[in-house]
Order: sequence, then structure tokens, then C-alpha cells
Amino acid sequence: MNFLLEIGCEEIPDWMLAGALEYLGGAIVDLTKNLRAGEATIRTDATPRRLVVRTEGLIPRQPDSEERVWGPAKSAPAPAVAGFAKKQGVDPSQLEILSDGKAEKYSYVRKTPGRATVEILAESLPQLILKTPFPKTMLWPGKGGARFIRPIRWVVALLDNQVIPFEITGADVRSGNESSGHRKLGAYRFPVTYENYEEQLRANFVILSADERRKRIQAVPTKYKCDNDLLNTLVNLTEWPTPITGNFDPSFLDLPGEVLTTVMKVHQKYFSVEGANGKLAPQFVAVTNTDGDPDGLIRLGNERVLISRFNDARFFWDSDQKRKLSERVQDLANVTFQAKLGSYLEKTNKVVDLVKELGGDAHAERAALLCKTDLTTELVKEFTELQGIVGGLYARTQGEPEEVATAIYDHYKPVSMEDSIPRGRTAQLVAIADKLDTLRGCFGIGMIPTGSKDPFALRRAAQGVVKIIVEGKLKLTIPQMLGADTALKEFFFDRVRYYFREVLGFKYDEVNAVLKAGSDSLVDVEQRLAAVQQVRPTRDFEPLAAGFKRINNILRDAVLDHNELLDPGRLEVEPEKALYYQYLDVSKKIGSLPDYVSKLSLIASLRPHVDRFFESVLVNAPDPGIRTNRLLLLRSILNEFSTIADFSEIVTTSQENK
Repeated sequence: MNFLLEIGCEEIPDWMLAGALEYLGGAIVDLTKNLRAGEATIRTDATPRRLVVRTEGLIPRQPDSEERVWGPAKSAPAPAVAGFAKKQGVDPSQLEILSDGKAEKYSYVRKTPGRATVEILAESLPQLILKTPFPKTMLWPGKGGARFIRPIRWVVALLDNQVIPFEITGADVRSGNESSGHRKLGAYRFPVTYENYEEQLRANFVILSADERRKRIQAVPTKYKCDNDLLNTLVNLTEWPTPITGNFDPSFLDLPGEVLTTVMKVHQKYFSVEGANGKLAPQFVAVTNTDGDPDGLIRLGNERVLISRFNDARFFWDSDQKRKLSERVQDLANVTFQAKLGSYLEKTNKVVDLVKELGGDAHAERAALLCKTDLTTELVKEFTELQGIVGGLYARTQGEPEEVATAIYDHYKPVSMEDSIPRGRTAQLVAIADKLDTLRGCFGIGMIPTGSKDPFALRRAAQGVVKIIVEGKLKLTIPQMLGADTALKEFFFDRVRYYFREVLGFKYDEVNAVLKAGSDSLVDVEQRLAAVQQVRPTRDFEPLAAGFKRINNILRDAVLDHNELLDPGRLEVEPEKALYYQYLDVSKKIGSLPDYVSKLSLIASLRPHVDRFFESVLVNAPDPGIRTNRLLLLRSILNEFSTIADFSEIVTTSQENK
């Protein structure tokens, strides 16, 4: 049987649709599976005014079930047997006497007829719908009403073409077979079936498929700069998207392109357009939720609004130029960074000091001093998305060195793991110093992120520091950056693990192995990880890792004096002597090798000697002196060759198969 659920409501914020669909799809699958209503294949779709789940493969009713119920023992008195039979709703003569494996008892097979799937869904769907998680919900129509992101206006619930009857308590909405079309172009209500649902929506100017809406937006001859974030937003804001090309006065191109594109994207949700030369053209592409603009009225309206916004931007740009950034530094005393951490002027002074600590030159110090001053400009107050960028543009206009302007422009980067790092060492040091100051300050007053709460974006700040250091190949050490704050170090290394695993794609055990070996340099960590990744597929690596894990386990329970040294004269049998001399040979050669790949390959050559040692030598020898000496040999090998990576952390193929 086929199932259709459509929850129709007022416009849902575009960024909330994906999470709602994920929940509804998973909840329907779990419901049908747990209640044995069939193995459903599922499709989910959404527009601003509807959340849709469609499934196929449900069965008309649950299969009947049987359960054996055990009663009193065979020797129980008649009243106890009668009571058990009464509880099961049968005569005592219908009971069986069977063994439950321990004793003979009265028992009965209780049969439960399966329920109709339509009944199960009618009972479960109201609460399932209202449990849809949203960042914020409200009571509709008011106190005592249903809690949802927006008012629920209609619900389509069909099993094949039978209505699943239920009511959304508090919302005064009953399920039915009537959907609603586009708010302006379509019918207010119209009947649908599972088979014609999508066709009927299209007839009423609703394109259900997000992919189709995306293609419709992209199908415009004008060459616009396709911003995927904006594209996804527009897909989820419209039910019948139609792109429209507009124009603006070319004189506005005197303003920086960053300002114009930000106004178009963030404030108007327009795509900017590139000319044949790759530069910004005096055009834009807007997306309307209509069936076209035959008279050009929508285009004219969009052009008027955009011109007004551009005029504001030009006014603020010209007004801000009356004061240099250097004259605005003291104004930062009036801008609060955080109540307990003080103003942006205090933060600026700490960032300047941090840049000096990190080895920045005069340009880096100058950029650190000026990087927050654009927060006092009118342009940033109006267009907050441009902070940093405006500072960099103003610095260049006001004659600051290019290194200073670039550092100010880039110092918020990277804003995500997909974003690029700042350009040049000066910009990278300023960006790191700014982020480190935020991390140090917040951890210093106990503002440590917990769960999803991270108001100062400390995870992003730490992730940005890691990305800049690794991709910029900066020789900054962990102690140099983080000091002695243990909590901050743990938090930072959590981000380090995430970056190397999820962003660079190293395996979790490789990351654990290298980090456990210890290093103050993230660039060095990356080099060692790359070497482990390259050498790992070779014949001897994983078997040697298994041997090191065995050594680690043996030494964990051993009691050894830290000052006690291996005595080569007490090595008795040939396998342990061979391992010892091979260990000496590898130790002697490894320091002269040029890279970690060569060193790991040489260490892996120990594998046959380690294997032979464990096959032929009894580590826990009866003689205490011999036993201790063999343990010291293993400790020497483990300590000497675990400085690149702790091999005992590597998960071998044999372990994965267990």
C-alpha cells in the first residue's frame, strides 16, 4: 500500500526544512518497522508551505502474533491454575503442561490479531507530527494550541486513497484528501490521490521537487555568479521560482565589488552578474515566486529597491572616508566585546601583543592594531557581513601597506572548513592571534562550549587556527599558542582530531597513533600522518603494529625501574640477540634518513625479528634477572620507535575482523 502525508502550514524558514524532513522520514520508517506495518521505501519533499512524506510497501494490517505465556508449576493447586486461565480468558482445560527448561508448568499460547495499518497511523501520526523538531516553536493559534514552527492549515493523510482519520489537537485541523496550491496562483483547496498528487500540485503552480526548482532557477541565459548557499535558500523560499534579470546604474561599479555583491546577496537575495571580462556587470538576477513578469513591474520594483540600498552603501562609504582607521582605534573603547572581557580596544591591545609573541613583523602589528576599527564605521553598522572586508578596503584606500590591508581583509578567515585561509604570513598570524585571544579569554572566564551552545563560535575559532597552521605550514608550537590551560588544550586537540580525520581524511587510528606519540607542531603531525598513511599498506607495517600492541600490553603490567638499563650480556638465545642487534642497527640509521616515510619503512623492517622473538622467546622467564632484561629490551624498542607514531594505536585487519 502507498502512504502520503502532507503537512501544510504557513511559510517555514528555509533553513529549517532539511531537519524537519530528516525527522519525519526517519520517524515514519521507525513507526512502520516497529509496528510491523511493512518495510517502507520513503521519499521526502518540502516547499515553504508543506512537508511531504511518501512511502510504498506498507501492508494493509499487521500480521497476527503469538506469544507463549507461562503460568504456575504443574504441582500448583487448582485455584492457582484457574486464576491463570481466567487471566488469559480461557478455560483451564485449554492450558498445556510443558517444560520451560527448568520445570513443567501450565502455559498458554496467546494470539493477538494484527491491527489495520490505517488504525495504527491514525493513532500515531498526530503526536509524530507535533514532535517535529524545530529550533523554535510557538503555540498556534494561542495558549493551549498546537506547538509547531508555524500554524498548521491542512493535513493530507492517505493510505492508498483512503483518508487516515485524525485531528491535530489544539490546531482544529482534521486530516483529509485536500491539498492547497500556490498562495496566489493556485486553488485554495483541491482533492488529491497518491497517484496524482504531484501532478495536481503542478497544475496549481507548486513544484514539489527541490531539484526541479533548482534547475528552473538556473535556467536563465544571463551569466550570473552562482552562489550555492544563496541558490539553496531560494530553492527553499519558492514553490514556483522564476528568475528575472534586472539592471542598475553602471556608476555604482565605482564602489568595491565586495560591497555590491553583499548588498545583492545578503540583503536582496539577488545573484550578481559577471561581464565577458569576468568583472562585475551592472545587472542582477532575482528569483520571484510567480509565473513570470510580463509587464516588467517586478523587475522595476527590484531595481528601485536595489538602487536605494546601493545609494545607502555609497553614502556610508563616502562618509567613512572622512576619518582614517588609525583615528578610530580609541573608538573601540566604546564597543563591547564581552562583558567580562571588556571592550574591543582591550581585545585589540591583546591581539597586538599576541602577534608579537607569535613572531609577527611591523606590518602584522599594524594590521592587528587596525583590524577591528571598521566596527565603528557606518558601512559595517549597516552591512555587518562586511566586517573585516571593509577594514581591508579602507586600509588600501587610505594608503596602508598592502600586507596590512590584506591582513585586515582576511583576518576573519576561514569562516568554514570550505573557506580558504588568509593570504600570506602576515594575514595568517593576525587571524591566528585574533582567534587565540578569543579562545584564551573565553576559557579564562569559564565560557567553555557545552553541547550545541557555543555563542562565541569557539569551535570555529579553534578549527580556523588548526586549518591556518597546517595549510599555511606555520612553525607555531602548541605551548606557544595555548600556554598552560589544560581545558583549552583538550578542546583544541579535539578540533585537531576532527580536522585531520574529517577534513583531511586520515583514519581515526592513524590520528590517535601520531598524536599519542606527541608533537608540538601541527605541520609535523601532518607530515607523520602522511607517512603512516603511505607506509601502512606495506607488508610489514600492520603485523609490526600488532607486535607493538603486544609489547605495550606486556609492559603495562610489568614493574620496571625507570633508571634500570638493558644489559646486552644477559641476552641468552639467538632470537632475542638478533632483535637487539637489529634494534641497534635501525636506531643508528634512522637519524640520518631524510623523511618520515623512510624512517617508518626502516622501523617496519623490525617485523620479522619481533615475530621470531615472540615465537621463540619466553618473556616471563623463571629467572627474574633474565625476565627483567627481556622486558627492558622490549621497553627500549617501544620507546625508541614510538616517537613518530604509537604503533599500538593502529587497528590491524585481524582486529577489525573480530
